[in-house]
Amino acid sequence: MTVRPPPTTATGKDLGAVRAAQGETRAFLGLSGAGSVFRSLLPFAVVIVAWWIIWAVFRPPEIILVSPARVFQSLIETVVEGTLPAYINLSLARLGFGTLVAVGLGVPFGWLLGLDESVASSVEPMLRFFNAVSGIAWLPAMIIWFGFTETTVQAIIIYTMAFPVVFNAMIGVRTIPRRYRDACRTMGAGNFRIIRDVYMPGSFPSVMTGLRLGIGFGWRALIAGEFVVGTSIGGGLGFLIFDARTQGDIGRVMAGMILLGVLWLIVDRLILRPVEEYTNQRWGAVQ
Repeated sequence: MTVRPPPTTATGKDLGAVRAAQGETRAFLGLSGAGSVFRSLLPFAVVIVAWWIIWAVFRPPEIILVSPARVFQSLIETVVEGTLPAYINLSLARLGFGTLVAVGLGVPFGWLLGLDESVASSVEPMLRFFNAVSGIAWLPAMIIWFGFTETTVQAIIIYTMAFPVVFNAMIGVRTIPRRYRDACRTMGAGNFRIIRDVYMPGSFPSVMTGLRLGIGFGWRALIAGEFVVGTSIGGGLGFLIFDARTQGDIGRVMAGMILLGVLWLIVDRLILRPVEEYTNQRWGAVQ
């Protein structure tokens, strides 16, 4: 007969050791997160220092290069004037509307294309072709069709975003293993149930990748559209940079460029990237 040892219970000392270990783990994770932020900011700091040294040593004309302090001053001036907050809100609103339309139309269309392998194979070259033709290349034609209007900017944003969204939604459906669909059919599931429970959730990671790419492309198309049409439609960050160029204010031009990059990093790292990672963890490989 085998004698089993009695179950052990944690003593107060053991519990204290566990809590201490947990506290050390949290502290380590906090330091690790701080170190990651520091490593991300370090290259920017190096660039700013190098920029400052080049400006201090060579002292180029202001029409060519200004100091980081002058760029910061230009940024503060736009905030005090009230133009910067208004232009940021306007550009983000345009991007948000374009995103809603591109996702609302592109994702269902991509799913429908992906349901049929022969259709997906036939349409894929066309999607790649139009995805390669940048929305900025369509800008002259858009101006001829719609004039210097808000419709032109929105059309460029939606066009630029739609093709990565459609393509990745289609690929997301096509890459789901066939055995999942067959397993549902053996249990009596119909086409609607398979689409709802297999194709849609299984394609979410690919859809999020397309959305992240599409918003990045749409951001660039938005700025290009505001460069050309901004005067007629009431501003935006693109218009802020273009208007500063006409005035020869390189400090404000560089401030606008830096702001574009900072805003995109905020949107991408704080919103899009976490959502994409969560989607991959939740539905990756059709969990």
